Order: sequence, then structure tokens, then C-alpha cells
Amino acid sequence: MMKTNKLTQHFKIKRQHKLNRSRAGNALLFFIMIVCGIFMVYPLVMILNNAFKPFDELFRYPPKLFVKNPTWKNFKDLFVLMNNSWVSFGRYIINTIIITGGGTVGHIIIASMAAYPLSKMAIPGKKLLFGIVVMALMFNGTVTSIPNYMIISYLGLNNTYLALLLPAFSSSLGLYLMKQFMEQIPDSLLESARLDGAGEMKIFLNIVMPNVKPAWVTLAIFQFQALWGNTGSGFLRSEQLKPLQYALYQVASGGVMRQGAAAVVQLIVAAIPITFFLICQSQIIETMTTSGIKE
Repeated sequence: MMKTNKLTQHFKIKRQHKLNRSRAGNALLFFIMIVCGIFMVYPLVMILNNAFKPFDELFRYPPKLFVKNPTWKNFKDLFVLMNNSWVSFGRYIINTIIITGGGTVGHIIIASMAAYPLSKMAIPGKKLLFGIVVMALMFNGTVTSIPNYMIISYLGLNNTYLALLLPAFSSSLGLYLMKQFMEQIPDSLLESARLDGAGEMKIFLNIVMPNVKPAWVTLAIFQFQALWGNTGSGFLRSEQLKPLQYALYQVASGGVMRQGAAAVVQLIVAAIPITFFLICQSQIIETMTTSGIKE
């Protein structure tokens, strides 16, 4: 009976809060969200339409947002240019998969395995180690580019995939993010698994990783975007090793006559990370709404 009264009182308070909301405030908030949404979507809509614009519309001033006479000629020009290059189009795609996919997956695995003992095990000096990781977050990639190049050169890894993969594996952001999420998992849950005879690797794979899925999916988004934009020009000299991003930028820098193909390049460069983000974002929302552990 007491539980029913508390529940009734809760709904009355909730209903009262709903009645006290200002419709004008909600309308203003909705209007601001619409305006911000338009500013965010406008560049994407323009990139999509530019890919289908003929030459006369691409150079029209003032530029128009929507295409009037859509054409596939820009896509055909890009296809011809890529097929006539020194390296096949398929080779660029394979290089991109190795660099972007391998760097993303490897970074998540290494960051997760390093974060687990830092967050859930009694390791001497772990506070000092984590302090170094936090300090590393303060340095921009431009600052560390020269030390990275010197280390890669000293190891003799220039002009190899590892020249891009090793710096991706050792990014401090992943270790920081995974460690912070793993600390939210109750120690009692891990202790009960140990009492049942589960080893540390089984606990890590079957308990820890599923419960920090929002962290490593978010990390996958950041790492994928960072590696997708890396042309490898500082480390890769062989054309056989360069990613698709490098080839696309080379096409886009070919002058006025390649502006149609350059518009398609902009669409491809923007579409792949956005698609990957949308797929991972749905998984993050689903995980956050269906999971959660409390002590």
C-alpha cells in the first residue's frame, strides 16, 4: 500500500513538472536546434550536390546549393583518372583497409589490454603511469610529429605500414578513455567471477569488454577518422603503399579541368567517415540504453 502511494505521488509530481513547462521556452529551444541543424547540414548538402553538378554549375557565381542538371560525368572522370594512374585503384583500397582498419582495431585491443591492469589491478607505480598518459593528451600531433619520425627512422620502419600503424597503436587517448570506463565496473563483479574460477583473460573478454562497449566504439570512431585523413606522405615514399586518401588528393589538385572529379573526391572523403560514425553511433545508443552496472 505504501509503495502504491509513493508511486502515485511520483506520477503527480512528474505530471506537475510537465504542466509547469513553458511552451514558449520549448518553442525557442526547438527553433535554436533547427537553426543549428541547418548550419550543420548545409555543407554536407552542398558537397553532395557539387558531385553531380556539370562544369557550368560548378563555376557559377554566386554558387547554388542544389544541382539543376545532375550528371554522372564527374564520377566517370574520377574513375578514368584512377584507372590511368601508376597504381591500380584496388591497391589504394587495400592499403587504406590495412592502415585504417588495422590501426583502429589494433589501437582498441592494445589500449583495452593496457587499461585493464591500470584500472583493476594493484600495480606499483600505476598512478605515475596514468599521470604520464594524461600529460601526453596535452601534446598536439604536430608537436610529436618530429619525435615520431625520428623513432620510426631509428627503427628502420620508414616506407612500411608499421610507420603509420605503430603511432596509431600507441595513442594516449584510447588508454585514457578505456581506463576511465573500466573503473566504473564494480570490483565485486570481477571478484565473484574469480571465485567461480574464471581467469583474467576470460574476465577481460566476457565481462569487462562487453560492459565498456560504448568506450571502445567511441574510440573506434575517433581513431577511424584520424587514420582516414592520414595520407602517409611523411613516412611512405613508395606509391604501392600509399592509401586512397593520397590518390584522391592528387586527383583533386590537378587544376581547373579536374574540378568535377575533385567534387566527387570531396564527397567520398566526407561520406566514408560519416557513414562509419552513423553505424557506430547507433550501437553506442543501444548499448547505453540496455546496459549499466551498479554496485
